[in-house]
Amino acid sequence: MSIIARERIEMRVDQETKQLAERAAAASGCASLTEFMVRLIRENAPQILQEQASIQLSNAQFDRFIKACDAHHDVPARLQKAARLLNKEGF
Repeated sequence: MSIIARERIEMRVDQETKQLAERAAAASGCASLTEFMVRLIRENAPQILQEQASIQLSNAQFDRFIKACDAHHDVPARLQKAARLLNKEGF
């Protein structure tokens, strides 16, 4: 049986915030405020990180981006190359 190392996160919040969190924890069926906070982190953090790691554009937005890259000679060659590769791949 392996033992999982636990880390501590300390938070200081005002009384109203704590009561709100406790009520939400109870309403969601969590046995503790810690369980509730861990659940929120596990459910939301991956999506937040994914949103920060990617850019989503419509086809029209991407076409404008490519046009702007091709029209300006001061755009770095690496950026122009990346845009052309993405265009070839249908993005």
